Amino acid sequence: MSITLEEVRHVAKLARLELDESEILSLQGELNALLGHFSDIQGIDVGNIVPTSHAVSLQNVWANDAVGPVLHRDDALRNSALTKAGLFVVPQIIED
Repeated sequence: MSITLEEVRHVAKLARLELDESEILSLQGELNALLGHFSDIQGIDVGNIVPTSHAVSLQNVWANDAVGPVLHRDDALRNSALTKAGLFVVPQIIED
């Protein structure tokens, strides 16, 4: 199968591309070469290859939940600009 000049012109019109004749001829050659590569690929026997859903094997990585060192409230609030009742005080961003 090859692409005709009229098909290239039609596709260029649909894509709103303004191509001159030399660009149309060049594009026709490139598209025909691409179709040739697809024909080569279709000729490959893949009957013995197991289908996969992803190119790379993926697995979830699960980490153990373990209690570690705890940051105490006083240490967390130490560098805060403003605190009240053991909490951070921040500017209001949602109006009433």
